[in-house]
Amino acid sequence: MPHTPPAVPDFTRWPSFPFEGEFRVKQLDEPVAVEPPRKGEGSGECHSCNAPDDAYIWVSERWRVRAMDRPTGLPMVLILESRSHLDLGDLPNLLAAELGVMTVRLERAVRSLDGVARVHVNRWGDGAAHLHLWFLARPYGRLQLRGTFLSLWDDILPPIPESQWRENLALVAAWLAEFGGRPLAEPPRIQWQAPSSLAQQGAAESAAAVSSTGAPTTPTEPTASSRTPAATTEPKPEPEQEREPQQEPERKPGGQESAGQEPGGEEPAAGRQGTEVADSTDASDSPARRESYGDPATRAY
Repeated sequence: MPHTPPAVPDFTRWPSFPFEGEFRVKQLDEPVAVEPPRKGEGSGECHSCNAPDDAYIWVSERWRVRAMDRPTGLPMVLILESRSHLDLGDLPNLLAAELGVMTVRLERAVRSLDGVARVHVNRWGDGAAHLHLWFLARPYGRLQLRGTFLSLWDDILPPIPESQWRENLALVAAWLAEFGGRPLAEPPRIQWQAPSSLAQQGAAESAAAVSSTGAPTTPTEPTASSRTPAATTEPKPEPEQEREPQQEPERKPGGQESAGQEPGGEEPAAGRQGTEVADSTDASDSPARRESYGDPATRAY
């Protein structure tokens, strides 16, 4: 008795399958006689070869690591590329050995991030000719995202906060830099404004208390301006034992750093193109975004 295949494959009933409802299998196209060239078959028109270093989060003499141009649904999605215009099977022995080391190193760096349980490493190679490996972080505890559909879930889930995404990029870049190379990703800038003095800070707190309760509140701790010998409650010494009050060390007003500076007085470095593209360009219209999130079987950019 001939076997009748099911209308849809069994994986549509897996818990990790991201869709539900009625499905039908597409009609398979006839094979073509000659496959079309991939993007960047020649180094002259290769997107990876023509990309500057500041489009990456970490670079070295022979390898570079690229991120998406904006946050996605997963904690981290990165691409490892060789500097040389080579495909996987074209790597010489030196780069082939280094590819194994870089794969393990980058997997450990991504897995060290908070909230990451596993890192999926994928290489499709049907879209772009330049060697590129994908590293996709699966969130901890999200068992429904396990398995082969993680790249699909990345396009479905809501994007993670940009501040968390930039911090994760900086952590991965710093991890890789411990073994060499140059980190180019920076943590997000802190929007921090220091009060000009403790007196102004106390006045602001008192004004906030009055506006919320309708009556001023008495501070529980004296401010710097009231910490003088005249304001103390200790008994005054006898005249013959009276001494000059000890001068309290001058207190610097909290946070003399100007607005836009990080704590410590250092001016934050300027944002780099590889990690702050969203600040200067429309990320939704960038070629990297449009091309990388097309057919997951190619994952070309």
